[in-house]
Amino acid sequence: MSLVREISALWGAYLGGREVGAEDDFFALGGNSLTGIKIIDRVAQDYGVQLSVRDFYLAQTPARVAELIEQGRARL
Repeated sequence: MSLVREISALWGAYLGGREVGAEDDFFALGGNSLTGIKIIDRVAQDYGVQLSVRDFYLAQTPARVAELIEQGRARL
């Protein structure tokens, strides 16, 4: 499974089990600050990359969050 699909599935799990596409907008899907923090914590656990809340919110889509994870991994 690609990282983008993994992140889409993770978002879906935290957003009520819905199907999430690579370019779906976090806030348009009903995401909020509490859900965002939970996803950020899960990303840190699963991928070893700590995203800032600001970066996560500016990314807005699973595809862009996956890019941030890949950039974070490259720095490790």
